Amino acid sequence: MRTNPNIVITGTPGVGKTTHAELLARNMALKHLPINQIAKEQDCYEGWDDELQTWIVDEDKLLDALEPLVASGGCILDWHACDLFPQRWVDLVVVIRCDSTTLFDRLTARGYSGKKLDENMDAEIMQVLLEEAKEGYDEEIVVELHSEVAEDVEQNVERIEKWIEAWKESKNEGGA
Repeated sequence: MRTNPNIVITGTPGVGKTTHAELLARNMALKHLPINQIAKEQDCYEGWDDELQTWIVDEDKLLDALEPLVASGGCILDWHACDLFPQRWVDLVVVIRCDSTTLFDRLTARGYSGKKLDENMDAEIMQVLLEEAKEGYDEEIVVELHSEVAEDVEQNVERIEKWIEAWKESKNEGGA
């Protein structure tokens, strides 16, 4: 039985997932799992997409690499997708959102252009990751938070910290 929850922090690239995950991990002594980094370290790739200039992840290999890390709980899974993580692993899904103008500026500053920029902007505008989260998990564990300025990050992390404390209390009350 896990004593700390596993949390997915997802959203379009550039919305602030990693900033949220790092702060939350530090404040709550949780393990931040930057999925892109783990995929790279564990060579969880099936190839390269020239058009999008990105690696194609071998999801089965990635899940095999992650399973021993998440089994004991207390992990923050930081990635631009969430639907591949089994429901049994996940206690909370946080979808970070950002307004289009701010996101465009952030992605442009990262060097995104062409199809990669267009695809990520479309994904944010069309709420692709929010819908993916709602379809893949029980809606009561999916939370949408907005992140345009630094104060948003602080408030969002405080909200998630309160949720973690409530989760722990409910597990203790349940005789866990």
